[in-house]
Formats: sequence, C-alpha cells, structure tokens
Amino acid sequence: MRVVLAQPRGFCAGVERAIEIVERALEKYGPPIYVRHEIVHNRHVVERLRAKGARFVDEIEEIPSGSVTIFSAHGVASAIEERAGRRGLPVIDATCPLVSKVHIEGQRYANQGREIVLIGHAGHPEIQGTMGRINGRVHLISTPEEVVGLVVADPEKLAFITQTTLSVDDTRAVIEALKERFPSIVGPDTKDICYATQNRQRAARELARIVDVVLVVGAPNSSNSNRLREIAAESGVASYLIEDARALDPRWLDGVSAVGITAGASAPAVLVEDLIARLRELAEIELSVLPGVTENVRFRMPLQLSDVAGESMLPS
Repeated sequence: MRVVLAQPRGFCAGVERAIEIVERALEKYGPPIYVRHEIVHNRHVVERLRAKGARFVDEIEEIPSGSVTIFSAHGVASAIEERAGRRGLPVIDATCPLVSKVHIEGQRYANQGREIVLIGHAGHPEIQGTMGRINGRVHLISTPEEVVGLVVADPEKLAFITQTTLSVDDTRAVIEALKERFPSIVGPDTKDICYATQNRQRAARELARIVDVVLVVGAPNSSNSNRLREIAAESGVASYLIEDARALDPRWLDGVSAVGITAGASAPAVLVEDLIARLRELAEIELSVLPGVTENVRFRMPLQLSDVAGESMLPS
C-alpha cells in the first residue's frame, strides 16, 4: 500500500510559537502557569503541557492573583485583557501575529468610520477575540447567502476582514457577494490571508487527486483540520478526521492501494508518525512525501521570554 504525506502539514509558525511560549514561561517562572482556554486546539498538546505544569482555565477569574497568565494563540477580546489587568495578573500574549494583524486591520477600518463585515465561524475563539478587539460595529457572516440580509448604516462605509483559519478559496465566494452588493467595500489584500492555512489546503487538494482515501490528523474542534477533511471529500475521495492512530478504522482501508495523510496546523508530527507506524502493522507500505511548499517562517517571542533560550520540546 502506498502512503503519501502532504507537504506542508502539521504545526504552523503561530502554533509553534504559542507552545514555545508556554514552555519558556514554565522554565522561567516555574509551574503552575495559567493559560486561558486551550493554547491551541489539540488535546495531545494540551495534555503534554498540563503534565509540565500548565493549568488551563475558561475564565480569568479562575486564576489566582499574581499568577503568570498566557492568552492562547486564538487571541482574546479587549475586555478579557482589561479584566486581567484589574486583577493584576502578569500576562504573556501568545496570540498568533497573523491574528493580531487582523485585529489591527479591523480597528484601522473602524477608525475610518466603517462598519466591519467579519467572515468567519460563530463561536470560534478567534472570532470571539476579533469581535471583542474592534471598537465599532461588526457583522459576522460565513456564507454568500448571508450577504443579502446584511443591514448597514452606510453602504459606502464598509470594510471586510476574515478569520485566519479560512483560506482564499474559503472566502472567495463571500467576498465576491459582498463586492457585488456593496461596490465600495474595502478589505485586505489576499496575500494577508494566513499562509499556513492556504498552503495546507492546497496540499490537501493535491493529495486527494492521487490517493484512494485521505486521513487528516487533527482535533475535532480544530477549524482548519475539519476544513482539510472537507476539501479532500470535495475532491471525491473518502476522507476521515482522526485525533490519533487509535482512531483509525482498518475497514477504511479495504480495497485501498494508496492512502494520503495530512495534519491540521495544531497537530504534532509525532501523531503522524504514530499513524504511519499503525499502517505498517496493517500492511507493507511504501512511504513518500508529496512535493510542496517548505515553510521556514518563525515568529519572535514576546519580550518577557526573549531571554529564555531553547527550542520547543514538543514534536513539531
């Protein structure tokens, strides 16, 4: 059986930075370190960090006074930041720089007197954070059909921004519908879309063309992992989202000669390695990597941790 790995797959620079922030904070300040929400959407990552002394909480009020606090890679609303400040919590912000860029763009448009149309998924932590960072009116939509029902104060004063875990392809139809109804709407250039999302989706689409089944390693609550599975399915091949090798159902491989594997942006490389090992138990395999983009992006550490040396100890 041929097993083909997508390239790129797995951790992106924003996820690597967020995990390394927690590890460096544990090294510098000692446990426990408190993290608001999951640092990234992956149970295996969270459990590893918890074992090292990280404590994950839902609300700022659960954190003891004076404890070092980390905001997750998805970003937080200004109100959360203010509540942490009132409680005197020393905060380290692990928000992905590309998410922060969306926050800045949104507020810049709001400062111009524009209403903002945010393209994304309701309830996603990134969306909650983005809507809570913009001081102005924000309309959240996710489909072209929702454009018809938008009620705005001034059609000439509109701007759009997008969730980073959506690709150019994901947002294209919505943006086209917005521009058709509101010709004066402005928005960021497509090059501002998260490079990691775009690269992984393109690789998943290429992978689906040459295999019989696609396995996506990722968490069920990971937006980008779910989208990778959808993209493979849209290409006409059976596709499954699995958290780890234990979730693999051997029946999926009946009559299959080629299996494709990719992984969401918050899935560690070790999970892919475990899946390959599981496939070796089921059949003799021929392993290859699909040609694709090699990512070498690295984001700077927050100033509080720039003096702590060392690389991430989690497999990436």
